[in-house]
Amino acid sequence: MTWVELPPDTGFGIDNLPLGVFSTADSGRRTGVRIGDAVLELVEITGDDVHRTGSLNEFMARGPVAWAALRADIRQWLTEEAHRDTVEKHLYRLDEVTLHLPVEVADYVDFYSSRQHAENVGRLFRPDAEPLPANWTHLPIGYHGRAGTVRVSGTPVVRPSGQRRAGDFGLSERLDLEAEVGFVVGVGSQLGTAVPAEALADHVFGICLVNDWSARDLQAWEYVPLGPFLGKSFLTSVSPWVVPLAALEAARVPPPTRDPRPLAYLDDAGRPWGLDVTLEVRLNGELISRPPFATQYWTAPQQLAHLTVNGASLRTGDLFASGTVSGPQREQWGSLLELSENGRQPLTIADGSTSTFLEDGDVVTVTASAPGPGDSRIGLGEVTGAVCAPGGSARPAGGRTVA
Repeated sequence: MTWVELPPDTGFGIDNLPLGVFSTADSGRRTGVRIGDAVLELVEITGDDVHRTGSLNEFMARGPVAWAALRADIRQWLTEEAHRDTVEKHLYRLDEVTLHLPVEVADYVDFYSSRQHAENVGRLFRPDAEPLPANWTHLPIGYHGRAGTVRVSGTPVVRPSGQRRAGDFGLSERLDLEAEVGFVVGVGSQLGTAVPAEALADHVFGICLVNDWSARDLQAWEYVPLGPFLGKSFLTSVSPWVVPLAALEAARVPPPTRDPRPLAYLDDAGRPWGLDVTLEVRLNGELISRPPFATQYWTAPQQLAHLTVNGASLRTGDLFASGTVSGPQREQWGSLLELSENGRQPLTIADGSTSTFLEDGDVVTVTASAPGPGDSRIGLGEVTGAVCAPGGSARPAGGRTVA
């Protein structure tokens, strides 16, 4: 039990302790840990300048022993009354800090790991063919995204332009959201050396929420035969808090049954890393979907093993995301492409209006939580973005965050 006063039903109790980067009006960017609705500044209490760098990268590169040691220290500081006088003066209210991108993103990979999402998309675009590509149940499909456009929650979503079809250039008319979970690499690997699935916790520090915004009209015209490019690269939003893998032990569940059985390097039998994370997607404040992450066909250890099996190296700050999370029920689908059936079936909003794809002024917020020890919950925070036209201004996105 912590001596910090916590809001009822907080997802940020002593069993969570996510790390992020914050600043205040009179001081620059440094590392903080969230506890309830407060942020504990680490550089002053630890005396370690690694927490003054404005990024989690240098700390994450120290590896699992250092991660565990800091986590144990923080738990002690926040639970033992003897530390209260020293620690309390380094606590800031969440509403008096500005949150920043928590990591300097090195490389970004986006996977396509929800079978339900892949089948939904296949039925929409290939109604007379098998919904899944022939290789889908054999390997985790993914693509390399643009690390330089990964930005923190609250960054305005400027509607992109591009080729929408032959001879037609203009603003995207089918701007979409994608509710995802991201995994942040702390420890790199050597070029030419594959990382085995069982080594996930040796390399991955924690998870965050991701919204991989998508221009569906640009994407549909350009992706054959090479895959996503401009329809995806204009912006990927991430939540400001990175939840350590160590906080998610109670959320681990067996993944779905795989058929055929994965090849040896993808075999995760006996090492379940399915995660019982429930996402919630809100459009202008209204709940429109609750995607369940536990249904993901391919898990993070398999994704990590696959993206390095050819010898590709990991770097500190690498981000790999799950791809759109969708469950078997319509109210569990994680994109407007699915929810509106590619624009053919508009969503009806509570005020009576309808929506297919995103309009200027729309605000999308994705939140998530997972089971913690006992009856506790582990919060993943939120990733939010407001859509605006080029040169326009987005209306407030619900939090003081900056790129």
